[in-house]
Amino acid sequence: MPASPANTFSKTERLKSHKKLQQLFTARQSVSAGAVRLLYIIEEGTFSVKCGVGLSGRHFKKAVDRNRIKRLLREAYRLQQHELKKISEQQEKEIAVFILYTGKELPEYESIYKNVGIALQKLVNSKFSFSPLPNGEGAGE
Repeated sequence: MPASPANTFSKTERLKSHKKLQQLFTARQSVSAGAVRLLYIIEEGTFSVKCGVGLSGRHFKKAVDRNRIKRLLREAYRLQQHELKKISEQQEKEIAVFILYTGKELPEYESIYKNVGIALQKLVNSKFSFSPLPNGEGAGE
């Protein structure tokens, strides 16, 4: 087993189900950080985390710009997904996440990375009964 978790984002980890996407947008559960909004659903069942990304075509007319932002969102998620996966496995929850970019200007990678990290941390802190501490202890609520 490798010492550090793999930074992968394979096709099986992508959120592609039309039914799940509709549930995400109708459930209206979200956290925000800067110009990033993270919609999510947490369900009992097999532990898995699925993620999708998107943004408005209204603000970004060129497909090149939309694709770049989606690529940056996927990369930021890929590098920061480990805590969410670990909690999903520990608590045997199925987590579906959709990351929306709500800004109106082309972002820098650093701001996307920071905001995605903050949004993921908000999700972990607000929805799970404990916050994993570096020394392995959990703080109950």
